[in-house]
Amino acid sequence: MTTPNPAALDFLLTRRSRPAKTLIAPYPDKAALRIILQAAARTPDHGKLEPWRFIVLEGDALLRLAELTALRGAELGLAPEKIEKARSGFANAGAVVTVVASPVESPKVPEIEQILSAGAVCLAALNAGLASGWGANWLTGWMAMDRPFLEKGLGLAPQEFVAGFIHLGTERATPPERPRPDIDAKTEWLTA
Repeated sequence: MTTPNPAALDFLLTRRSRPAKTLIAPYPDKAALRIILQAAARTPDHGKLEPWRFIVLEGDALLRLAELTALRGAELGLAPEKIEKARSGFANAGAVVTVVASPVESPKVPEIEQILSAGAVCLAALNAGLASGWGANWLTGWMAMDRPFLEKGLGLAPQEFVAGFIHLGTERATPPERPRPDIDAKTEWLTA
């Protein structure tokens, strides 16, 4: 017989990301962030490879990455509004958990399974932030795929990339509910 957890199920059925640009101080401190990281690290991980890691961004690190974003965007010839949107995502943040996908060589676990585990870590960190009472949002953006940004800004190895930037803070406004998928239209039931 199952033992339901109605509070957890209600949380999952009603959870809602908070737009990163609406998150303000106070931001989670190191103790609060450690709990979020511990929850995220409980993600399923085929083979116990831990093919991901965290980089917590705060203070001057966020300002440095905002400057690097502007520089790289200009070097790439991106539209000024696209550069500014990405730059302000770092400049106006207070606490960002970077989930780094870090696949490892494995004869048993395909790289795609390791990448999916890193994505699951992002969702777990997002949900742990929300469950802790913080506003939270999972973002990536063009910087998450730009090798010079990843190597210079975050010190990532060649096989690593950013699976997500999890922005955390205090929500200043509750966003409106958005349309959700039609489960019947997205589900096929096979019985034979």
